[in-house]
Amino acid sequence: MPKLAAKSAEAFRQRKGMPSDFMEKVGKQFTTQVRFAGGFGLLCGQIFSELFTPPFYFRLTMQQLFKIGVQSFLLVAVTGLATGSVMALQFGYGLAKFGGTLYVPKIVALSILREMGPVFTSLLVAGRIGSGIASEVSSMKVTQQIDAIRALGTSPIKTIVIPRLLACLIALPILTLFADYIGLFGAMLIARTELNIGTEYFMAKTIETLKMYDLLTGMAKTIVFAFFISVAACWKGLNTEGGTQGVGNSTTWVVVTSSIFIMVSDFFLTKLFIMTVYPK
Repeated sequence: MPKLAAKSAEAFRQRKGMPSDFMEKVGKQFTTQVRFAGGFGLLCGQIFSELFTPPFYFRLTMQQLFKIGVQSFLLVAVTGLATGSVMALQFGYGLAKFGGTLYVPKIVALSILREMGPVFTSLLVAGRIGSGIASEVSSMKVTQQIDAIRALGTSPIKTIVIPRLLACLIALPILTLFADYIGLFGAMLIARTELNIGTEYFMAKTIETLKMYDLLTGMAKTIVFAFFISVAACWKGLNTEGGTQGVGNSTTWVVVTSSIFIMVSDFFLTKLFIMTVYPK
Protein backbone atom coordinates (compact mmCIF):
# COMPACT_ATOMS: atom_id res chain seq x y z
CA MET A 1 0.00 0.00 0.00
CA PRO A 2 2.72 2.61 0.76
CA LYS A 3 4.41 1.83 -2.56
CA LEU A 4 1.10 2.16 -4.38
CA ALA A 5 0.40 5.51 -2.70
CA ALA A 6 3.87 6.78 -3.59
CA LYS A 7 3.41 5.76 -7.22
CA SER A 8 0.01 7.45 -7.31
CA ALA A 9 1.46 10.67 -5.88
CA GLU A 10 4.30 10.57 -8.40
CA ALA A 11 1.86 10.02 -11.26
CA PHE A 12 -0.29 12.94 -10.03
CA ARG A 13 2.71 15.26 -9.92
CA GLN A 14 3.75 14.30 -13.42
CA ARG A 15 0.24 14.85 -14.78
CA LYS A 16 0.15 18.28 -13.17
CA GLY A 17 3.54 19.18 -14.56
CA MET A 18 5.19 19.24 -11.14
CA PRO A 19 8.54 17.40 -11.12
CA SER A 20 9.29 15.42 -8.00
CA ASP A 21 12.62 17.23 -7.56
CA PHE A 22 10.88 20.61 -7.57
CA MET A 23 8.30 19.50 -5.01
CA GLU A 24 11.04 18.03 -2.87
CA LYS A 25 12.98 21.30 -2.91
CA VAL A 26 9.87 23.31 -2.04
CA GLY A 27 9.05 20.98 0.82
CA LYS A 28 12.62 21.07 2.10
CA GLN A 29 12.72 24.86 1.96
CA PHE A 30 9.39 25.13 3.78
CA THR A 31 10.58 22.69 6.45
CA THR A 32 13.78 24.70 6.90
CA GLN A 33 11.85 27.95 7.39
CA VAL A 34 9.46 26.37 9.89
CA ARG A 35 12.40 24.88 11.77
CA PHE A 36 14.11 28.25 11.88
CA ALA A 37 10.98 30.02 13.14
CA GLY A 38 10.47 27.47 15.87
CA GLY A 39 14.13 27.38 16.87
CA PHE A 40 14.37 31.17 16.85
CA GLY A 41 11.35 31.42 19.14
CA LEU A 42 12.70 28.80 21.54
CA LEU A 43 16.09 30.52 21.67
CA CYS A 44 14.42 33.86 22.43
CA GLY A 45 12.54 32.19 25.29
CA GLN A 46 15.78 30.78 26.69
CA ILE A 47 17.48 34.17 26.39
CA PHE A 48 14.74 36.00 28.31
CA SER A 49 14.62 33.29 30.97
CA GLU A 50 18.39 33.46 31.62
CA LEU A 51 19.04 37.14 30.94
CA PHE A 52 18.25 38.38 34.47
CA THR A 53 19.54 35.39 36.45
CA PRO A 54 23.13 35.14 37.77
CA PRO A 55 25.91 34.59 36.96
CA PHE A 56 26.50 37.64 34.74
CA TYR A 57 29.47 37.63 32.39
CA PHE A 58 30.27 41.34 32.08
CA ARG A 59 33.80 40.66 30.84
CA LEU A 60 32.54 38.61 27.90
CA THR A 61 30.04 41.33 27.06
CA MET A 62 32.76 44.01 27.06
CA GLN A 63 34.95 41.86 24.82
CA GLN A 64 32.13 41.47 22.31
CA LEU A 65 31.31 45.17 22.56
CA PHE A 66 34.88 45.98 21.58
CA LYS A 67 34.76 43.59 18.60
CA ILE A 68 31.37 44.73 17.39
CA GLY A 69 31.52 48.43 18.19
CA VAL A 70 35.04 49.80 18.33
CA GLN A 71 36.43 47.72 15.47
CA SER A 72 33.55 48.75 13.20
CA PHE A 73 33.96 52.52 13.54
CA LEU A 74 36.30 52.94 10.58
CA LEU A 75 34.06 50.91 8.25
CA VAL A 76 30.98 52.83 9.36
CA ALA A 77 32.80 56.17 8.98
CA VAL A 78 33.83 55.46 5.39
CA THR A 79 30.40 54.18 4.44
CA GLY A 80 28.56 57.04 6.13
CA LEU A 81 30.78 59.66 4.49
CA ALA A 82 30.29 58.12 1.06
CA THR A 83 26.54 57.73 1.54
CA GLY A 84 25.99 61.34 2.61
CA SER A 85 28.15 62.66 -0.20
CA VAL A 86 26.40 60.63 -2.90
CA MET A 87 22.94 61.55 -1.62
CA ALA A 88 23.76 65.27 -1.60
CA LEU A 89 25.21 65.01 -5.10
CA GLN A 90 22.25 63.10 -6.53
CA PHE A 91 19.57 65.23 -4.87
CA GLY A 92 21.44 68.43 -5.75
CA TYR A 93 21.72 67.81 -9.46
CA GLY A 94 18.29 66.20 -9.61
CA LEU A 95 16.51 69.10 -7.92
CA ALA A 96 18.54 71.68 -9.85
CA LYS A 97 16.36 70.93 -12.89
CA PHE A 98 13.35 72.22 -10.96
CA GLY A 99 15.08 75.01 -9.08
CA GLY A 100 14.96 73.12 -5.80
CA THR A 101 18.65 72.93 -4.90
CA LEU A 102 18.05 74.82 -1.66
CA TYR A 103 15.89 71.92 -0.42
CA VAL A 104 18.85 69.54 -0.44
CA PRO A 105 19.76 70.00 3.27
CA LYS A 106 16.23 69.17 4.41
CA ILE A 107 15.81 66.12 2.18
CA VAL A 108 19.26 64.70 2.85
CA ALA A 109 19.03 65.19 6.61
CA LEU A 110 15.66 63.43 6.86
CA SER A 111 16.77 60.61 4.57
CA ILE A 112 19.95 59.94 6.52
CA LEU A 113 18.44 60.00 10.00
CA ARG A 114 15.25 58.09 9.18
CA GLU A 115 16.45 55.54 6.63
CA MET A 116 19.95 55.54 5.20
CA GLY A 117 21.86 55.72 8.47
CA PRO A 118 20.03 52.89 10.28
CA VAL A 119 19.64 50.62 7.25
CA PHE A 120 23.15 50.93 5.80
CA THR A 121 24.79 50.59 9.20
CA SER A 122 22.70 47.52 10.01
CA LEU A 123 23.56 45.93 6.66
CA LEU A 124 27.24 46.51 7.35
CA VAL A 125 26.91 44.97 10.80
CA ALA A 126 25.00 42.01 9.33
CA GLY A 127 27.80 41.46 6.84
CA ARG A 128 30.70 41.90 9.22
CA ILE A 129 29.40 41.01 12.68
CA GLY A 130 26.60 38.59 11.78
CA SER A 131 28.92 36.49 9.66
CA GLY A 132 31.61 36.68 12.34
CA ILE A 133 29.27 35.50 15.09
CA ALA A 134 27.93 32.69 12.91
CA SER A 135 31.37 31.44 11.91
CA GLU A 136 32.70 31.65 15.47
CA VAL A 137 29.77 29.85 17.08
CA SER A 138 29.61 27.32 14.22
CA SER A 139 33.28 26.48 14.69
CA MET A 140 32.68 25.96 18.40
CA LYS A 141 29.76 23.68 17.55
CA VAL A 142 31.53 21.46 15.03
CA THR A 143 34.61 21.16 17.28
CA GLN A 144 32.35 20.16 20.20
CA GLN A 145 33.29 23.14 22.36
CA ILE A 146 29.58 23.77 22.98
CA ASP A 147 29.25 20.27 24.39
CA ALA A 148 32.28 20.88 26.59
CA ILE A 149 30.67 24.03 27.98
CA ARG A 150 27.54 22.08 28.85
CA ALA A 151 29.63 19.30 30.41
CA LEU A 152 31.24 21.86 32.71
CA GLY A 153 27.78 22.86 33.96
CA THR A 154 27.75 26.26 32.22
CA SER A 155 24.94 27.46 30.00
CA PRO A 156 25.98 28.23 26.40
CA ILE A 157 23.16 30.78 26.31
CA LYS A 158 24.75 32.87 29.08
CA THR A 159 28.34 32.56 27.87
CA ILE A 160 27.84 32.70 24.11
CA VAL A 161 24.46 34.13 23.10
CA ILE A 162 23.66 36.78 25.73
CA PRO A 163 27.05 38.63 25.60
CA ARG A 164 26.81 38.92 21.82
CA LEU A 165 23.18 40.00 21.96
CA LEU A 166 23.82 42.71 24.56
CA ALA A 167 26.88 43.94 22.67
CA CYS A 168 24.88 44.25 19.44
CA LEU A 169 22.03 46.05 21.19
CA ILE A 170 24.46 48.59 22.63
CA ALA A 171 26.87 48.98 19.70
CA LEU A 172 24.52 49.21 16.72
CA PRO A 173 22.58 52.33 17.88
CA ILE A 174 25.89 54.05 18.72
CA LEU A 175 27.33 53.13 15.33
CA THR A 176 24.17 54.43 13.67
CA LEU A 177 24.43 57.74 15.52
CA PHE A 178 28.04 58.03 14.38
CA ALA A 179 27.06 57.17 10.79
CA ASP A 180 24.33 59.84 10.85
CA TYR A 181 26.82 62.49 11.93
CA ILE A 182 29.44 61.48 9.36
CA GLY A 183 26.80 61.25 6.63
CA LEU A 184 25.56 64.77 7.33
CA PHE A 185 29.14 66.01 7.39
CA GLY A 186 29.81 64.47 3.97
CA ALA A 187 26.60 65.94 2.58
CA MET A 188 27.57 69.37 3.91
CA LEU A 189 30.97 69.18 2.21
CA ILE A 190 29.44 68.24 -1.14
CA ALA A 191 26.75 70.91 -0.78
CA ARG A 192 29.44 73.55 -0.28
CA THR A 193 31.88 72.43 -2.95
CA GLU A 194 29.53 71.18 -5.67
CA LEU A 195 26.16 72.89 -5.10
CA ASN A 196 27.26 76.31 -3.83
CA ILE A 197 25.26 75.91 -0.61
CA GLY A 198 26.90 77.61 2.32
CA THR A 199 27.84 75.73 5.45
CA GLU A 200 25.80 78.06 7.68
CA TYR A 201 22.72 77.67 5.50
CA PHE A 202 23.10 73.87 5.42
CA MET A 203 23.43 73.63 9.20
CA ALA A 204 20.54 76.03 9.81
CA LYS A 205 18.15 74.15 7.53
CA THR A 206 19.24 70.81 8.97
CA ILE A 207 18.59 71.93 12.55
CA GLU A 208 15.30 73.49 11.49
CA THR A 209 14.12 70.32 9.77
CA LEU A 210 15.20 67.57 12.13
CA LYS A 211 13.21 66.72 15.22
CA MET A 212 13.99 64.39 18.09
CA TYR A 213 11.58 61.74 16.82
CA ASP A 214 13.50 61.54 13.55
CA LEU A 215 16.59 60.46 15.47
CA LEU A 216 14.77 58.20 17.94
CA THR A 217 12.81 56.29 15.31
CA GLY A 218 16.01 55.55 13.43
CA MET A 219 17.64 54.31 16.62
CA ALA A 220 14.59 52.18 17.41
CA LYS A 221 14.94 50.45 14.06
CA THR A 222 18.53 49.52 14.83
CA ILE A 223 17.50 47.85 18.09
CA VAL A 224 15.13 45.56 16.18
CA PHE A 225 17.78 44.87 13.55
CA ALA A 226 20.47 44.18 16.16
CA PHE A 227 18.26 41.71 18.03
CA PHE A 228 17.51 39.72 14.89
CA ILE A 229 21.09 39.74 13.56
CA SER A 230 22.65 38.53 16.81
CA VAL A 231 20.02 35.94 17.73
CA ALA A 232 19.76 34.53 14.20
CA ALA A 233 23.55 34.24 13.95
CA CYS A 234 23.77 32.48 17.31
CA TRP A 235 20.90 30.13 16.49
CA LYS A 236 22.44 29.13 13.17
CA GLY A 237 25.82 28.66 14.80
CA LEU A 238 24.42 26.48 17.56
CA ASN A 239 22.63 24.30 14.98
CA THR A 240 25.44 23.96 12.45
CA GLU A 241 26.19 20.52 11.07
CA GLY A 242 28.53 19.20 8.43
CA GLY A 243 31.98 20.25 9.57
CA THR A 244 33.85 23.08 7.88
CA GLN A 245 31.42 23.12 4.95
CA GLY A 246 28.59 23.63 7.41
CA VAL A 247 30.43 26.62 8.90
CA GLY A 248 30.62 28.29 5.49
CA ASN A 249 26.97 27.57 4.74
CA SER A 250 25.91 29.00 8.10
CA THR A 251 27.87 32.19 7.51
CA THR A 252 26.29 32.73 4.10
CA TRP A 253 22.82 31.95 5.42
CA VAL A 254 23.09 34.49 8.25
CA VAL A 255 24.23 37.33 5.98
CA VAL A 256 21.50 36.69 3.40
CA THR A 257 18.71 36.15 5.93
CA SER A 258 19.67 39.17 8.04
CA SER A 259 19.85 41.44 5.00
CA ILE A 260 16.41 40.33 3.81
CA PHE A 261 14.95 40.82 7.28
CA ILE A 262 16.43 44.33 7.56
CA MET A 263 14.99 45.46 4.23
CA VAL A 264 11.55 43.93 4.77
CA SER A 265 11.15 44.93 8.41
CA ASP A 266 12.31 48.47 7.59
CA PHE A 267 9.19 48.94 5.49
CA PHE A 268 6.84 47.80 8.25
CA LEU A 269 8.64 49.81 10.93
CA THR A 270 8.52 52.92 8.73
CA LYS A 271 4.81 52.38 8.15
CA LEU A 272 4.28 52.00 11.89
CA PHE A 273 6.16 55.21 12.67
CA ILE A 274 4.24 57.12 9.99
CA MET A 275 0.97 56.02 11.60
CA THR A 276 2.00 56.66 15.20
CA VAL A 277 4.97 59.04 15.51
CA TYR A 278 5.53 61.23 12.48
CA PRO A 279 3.23 64.26 12.28
CA LYS A 280 0.43 64.11 9.73
